[in-house]
Amino acid sequence: MTAMQTARFYIGQIVRHRLFPFRGVIFDVDPEFDNTEEWYQSIPEDVRPRKDQPFYHLFAENSETEYIAYVSEQNLLPDDSGAPIRHPQVGDLFDGPIEGSYRLKIEHRN
Repeated sequence: MTAMQTARFYIGQIVRHRLFPFRGVIFDVDPEFDNTEEWYQSIPEDVRPRKDQPFYHLFAENSETEYIAYVSEQNLLPDDSGAPIRHPQVGDLFDGPIEGSYRLKIEHRN
């Protein structure tokens, strides 16, 4: 049995990718890799992340478009720019940004 790592980032946090020019807001967290093997193998081996770490679902954006991203913890950094995320689905789930992060709307809280 492997020990499960505690997630470093939280739902609503704005983050950026360590290697690639995109940023986003976290809307879900998997405690370890939970995507297809085909998706995993499509990542170049020299930058392929470990599977035994949290993976984050992001409403993501780059300079050209908005999309959903699935990113390993090792490839994320906090985004301290203060700029809002322009992804069109952010407003469906979150209020904000408030003090540098987004907050789940009341109807989405447990």
